[in-house]
Amino acid sequence: MAAPLSATRPRRRAPKGFAPRVEPVLLLVTAVAVAAGGISWLTGSEGLADLLWGLGTLAAVVPAVVWVLAALRHGHTGVDLIAVLALGGTLAVGEYLAGALIGLMLASGRTLEAAAQRRAARDLRSLLEHAPHSARRRTGTAVETVPLDDVVADDLLVVGPGEVVPVDGAVESSAAVLDESVLTGEPLHVERARGEAVRSGVVNAGGAFDLRAFATARDSTYAGIVRLARQAGAESAPVVRLADRYAAWFLPLSLAVAGLAWLVSGSAVRAVAVLVVATPCPLLLAAPVAVVSGLSRASRLGVVVRDGGALENLGRARTVLLDKTGTLTRGRPRVLDVTAAPGRTPAEVLRLAACVDRYSPHVLARAIVEAARVRGLELSDPADVTEEPGRGATGTVDGHRVRLGRAGAWGSRPSWAGAVDNRALIEGAAVAWLTVDDEPAGAVLLRDPLRHDAPRTVRSLRTAGIQRVVMLTGDRRAPAQEVGALLGLDDVRSGLGPADKVAAVRAERQRAVTVMVGDGVNDAPALAAADVGVAMGARGSTASSEAADIVLTADRVDRLADAVFVAVRARRIAVQSALGGMLLSLAAMAAAAAGLLPPVIGAVLQEGIDVVVILNALRALRTDRTGRPALSPDAEALIHRFSAEHDDLQDVLAAVRDAADRLSESPGPRALAAVREAHRLLTERLLPHEYAEEHRLYPALAPALGGPEATATMSRAHAEIDRLSRRIATHLELARAAGGLAPEQLDDLRACLYGLNTVLRLHFAQEEESYFSLAP
Repeated sequence: MAAPLSATRPRRRAPKGFAPRVEPVLLLVTAVAVAAGGISWLTGSEGLADLLWGLGTLAAVVPAVVWVLAALRHGHTGVDLIAVLALGGTLAVGEYLAGALIGLMLASGRTLEAAAQRRAARDLRSLLEHAPHSARRRTGTAVETVPLDDVVADDLLVVGPGEVVPVDGAVESSAAVLDESVLTGEPLHVERARGEAVRSGVVNAGGAFDLRAFATARDSTYAGIVRLARQAGAESAPVVRLADRYAAWFLPLSLAVAGLAWLVSGSAVRAVAVLVVATPCPLLLAAPVAVVSGLSRASRLGVVVRDGGALENLGRARTVLLDKTGTLTRGRPRVLDVTAAPGRTPAEVLRLAACVDRYSPHVLARAIVEAARVRGLELSDPADVTEEPGRGATGTVDGHRVRLGRAGAWGSRPSWAGAVDNRALIEGAAVAWLTVDDEPAGAVLLRDPLRHDAPRTVRSLRTAGIQRVVMLTGDRRAPAQEVGALLGLDDVRSGLGPADKVAAVRAERQRAVTVMVGDGVNDAPALAAADVGVAMGARGSTASSEAADIVLTADRVDRLADAVFVAVRARRIAVQSALGGMLLSLAAMAAAAAGLLPPVIGAVLQEGIDVVVILNALRALRTDRTGRPALSPDAEALIHRFSAEHDDLQDVLAAVRDAADRLSESPGPRALAAVREAHRLLTERLLPHEYAEEHRLYPALAPALGGPEATATMSRAHAEIDRLSRRIATHLELARAAGGLAPEQLDDLRACLYGLNTVLRLHFAQEEESYFSLAP
């Protein structure tokens, strides 16, 4: 039996005078009494069986009375009061087995509820562990380590590489390179120039720098985050147990029927019979069994729910707030595109960039090296590599001096560089510029990409009953709005700090039960402030996991939609079971009040009701509809294969766009050579991939998606890709016959190349969203 749906925050405390471990002791006593009495009855010792069951009933009466009195002092009544009356009634009429069973169920519920409360009572240990406890203060030429509480405004501190900034202050060195993801959630490093403000809690991602403190530790940003998380957790309203809510009307009704039966008939036996069949087993069992079944089902999907209260709230939720970075996006930059200067190719630019960044720990460097490896580029070992934090890396690659990083002082800025700047602005991307022997050679654009499963997640949330989906992010407005538009969100709020997110959560909670989803330390206060906090636990911070009610252990946001489906179903079954059991009990109470059901038969009938209720509640264990259809093992294997091929084909898409760009710049022999190379890649690599998808992947997906019509739109895209590829081939044949590209070919050939690039990118995105996101 599961714990009843219980409060998430604040926790219900045990009554004074009772040991916190009384529930397990009571559980052991009642279980032994029921088992020993059953053995005695089977061996023919009915008197001993009644004695043992009676003792089990008495053992449950005493703590139950204490619990009821403690609740009454706080103005609460619930199923415990019905249980006490039922226990007394069974003792009065000699139905000792029924009393012992009621005591066992009461003890089980209280024990598991107490365990759930202990498991859910989390402090934000990692928030405190991340906070520094000392600082290095510069005094003249000496540097001394002092307790953090000794730091005062205007102290000059030294922050070493990898250290956490201890207090709010301003950069005193020429520059500081910082990882601010702990506060903003954004993975890209930022550079703060001399005099710029730096907040406590961020990490020094570059060389050592001096910091002029302008606040004490107590008054700094990070201490404020810890206070916000604690305050938000304390303010969260408790979830009243589902059983207690129903008991609010079931209890007085049971007493009224019992009293009326006694008054009309003059027989106390009828009143006891009513109380026996009114035993709150459906209330004590139905909701907990359904909820624990939902918890078990969720855990198999990679969703850890801390207690029944969180599951109930998730099933009631109507608003979901989502962080962007690491939640809706991957949380790690990836290469978006590679632009090459005239005379070079994107593959060459990416290879040189990866070579010079091969051994750099920088987050952008890792993305560039990974992109080169995915595309099968052979990397050379660089020599004489130097890396200037915030500026870039320089080294010798294949005898050439290569520099990758911020744009240098070029004599005359090439025209293609302006196009890169414009695209970076539009795409919200970071740019790593490449120079070879001090000559501009190309640029690599990087961006934190949207998760493949994010669009499906938003659609599934709406199907599950979520009415409002909002994104809260510390990122800039332009990239945040782009993500919101792609996902069809109801609102996007950008540039938010931890306090702003908490305020937004509180505002949404005024409208409906609200879920907050995040993955960083900066999200911990907002998670604690929400009715349900959900942490991306696979790569998220420990702080967010500790502050959350639910943790997604898989690095997939679509598990959130699965969890909502499970929670809604478990809650619906819990309500059905509790109400159904009570309706059956009400019918039995009417029969008992009329004298048609003696106490002994009533106890047997009540046990039958209990069995029906439990079996119905166990339906929550069964696999039911979630946000993703079931796939065969072959279909899953094909999805993983073609997903990997999409990564491998990114250089083909880049080659198509590069050919179109070269035609626009100078439609000469080099441009024609670029078109021929793009067509070769299309013919040898991309078209066979599309053919295999059409004839292997789509038929494998059709049964899970409801038939071949589900992939018809994607098949039409394949036909368009093939048409444009053949059209490009025709242009190449005309150019070969004429010895070059004719002026009248240029517009259509450019349109074919740009169009093909656009269709391919859209088609890839649709497949990744609609199909590839289905595989675990």
